[in-house]
Amino acid sequence: MSEPGSGLADPVAALPPLREVIARFGLAARKSLGQHFLLDLNLTGRIARSAGDLSRGTTIEIGPGPGGLTRALLLAGAGSVIAVERDERCREALAELATASGGRLEILEADALAVAAEGLGRPPRRIVANLPYNIGTPLLLGWLSALARDPAAFESLTLMFQKEVAERLSARPRSKAYGRLSVMSQWLCRVETLFDLPARAFTPPPKIDSSVVRLTPRPSPLAPAEAALLERVTAAAFGQRRKMLRQSLKSLGQDPRPLLAACGLAETARAEELSVEDFCALAEALRAAG
Repeated sequence: MSEPGSGLADPVAALPPLREVIARFGLAARKSLGQHFLLDLNLTGRIARSAGDLSRGTTIEIGPGPGGLTRALLLAGAGSVIAVERDERCREALAELATASGGRLEILEADALAVAAEGLGRPPRRIVANLPYNIGTPLLLGWLSALARDPAAFESLTLMFQKEVAERLSARPRSKAYGRLSVMSQWLCRVETLFDLPARAFTPPPKIDSSVVRLTPRPSPLAPAEAALLERVTAAAFGQRRKMLRQSLKSLGQDPRPLLAACGLAETARAEELSVEDFCALAEALRAAG
């Protein structure tokens, strides 16, 4: 990155337009990879700025594609970016960006689902990504598992999801969107929806709008619970969300009534009525019951 006042243009800013890069490398978005490219520099810049101070530690990007958001991260002052990309066509295009970055960009050839992001680069680590739609939720659940093991695994997660997925992350009890993803996310993080992006902003445009969400890990989980047991309890409860808990929790393999009584919860309640803390109490009751 050029020093202020040096009179030298940032080599990243001097790169050819993204549409030219896409044409030169034949980077038509692949539906099989969940690719929808965001080419608007104003929007990619806004996402990068939303992630806060990028100068420290490592910024991890998943599925950079032709490098629109990657450029924005570097132009926003990212000291070190690791871009995880499985599409060989995109890696060739990103190589030019890596050269222009002056050593600040590393391209990792890998399937993001198989990468332990919490071990990439030096801390503090943050993830900033326009996630591939077909694997966004599994990726998030993996990162939440890492945070359950170590709350300091990531400094922040600034992620773009389909709007309906983003709504689930921040949903409150007694709402239609409230579910397993709401509980697991809010147990470990403070969740904030930053802004929406219309489908027309992408190439090719997806069928629905998207939202950028920031998850800031809590210093410690919202309430005591073992992640695996909390996942079991939420899976059972929301797997039959229209049924009362005395029925839906039977899939846990034991009589749910003592568990509910131990937590002071009504047998006739339904999953969407419980708070995150209530689910944590159920997970602890399940642990105590052996």
